[in-house]
Amino acid sequence: MTEKNNYTPISVDITVSDNKCDLCEGSKCCNYITQAIDTPRSIDDFDTLLWQLAHQNIQAYKDEDGWFLLVNNKCQFLGDHGRCMIYDTRPQMCRDYSNDYCEYDAPAEEGFELFFDGYEALLKYCQKRFKKWDKRFS
Repeated sequence: MTEKNNYTPISVDITVSDNKCDLCEGSKCCNYITQAIDTPRSIDDFDTLLWQLAHQNIQAYKDEDGWFLLVNNKCQFLGDHGRCMIYDTRPQMCRDYSNDYCEYDAPAEEGFELFFDGYEALLKYCQKRFKKWDKRFS
């Protein structure tokens, strides 16, 4: 004879942290850096940006604050569990970072006016923006 369990499983929310960093899967903000760049205007400016995007793990975007390179490269001090291994001696940039509103709240891409995920995407944009783009080589 098998005994029957007379209990109903309940789900328990074990989230007790007020720190969003504890809740963020993958520590999104520690897996890339952004670098502000001058607004590209000329064919030469866009050619330079194209050269930058020819490199691995580099993207570019424009948002309300301007133009940026996006370097997809994880911080070397990000531990296996998504925690900073040098927290007490971390760089000032990290200390100044506020997660009041961060990618845990909404993906950064929602604020992008333009986004180029690589060389081909930017090339297509340049060819459309500059009628003489491809004629430079003839």
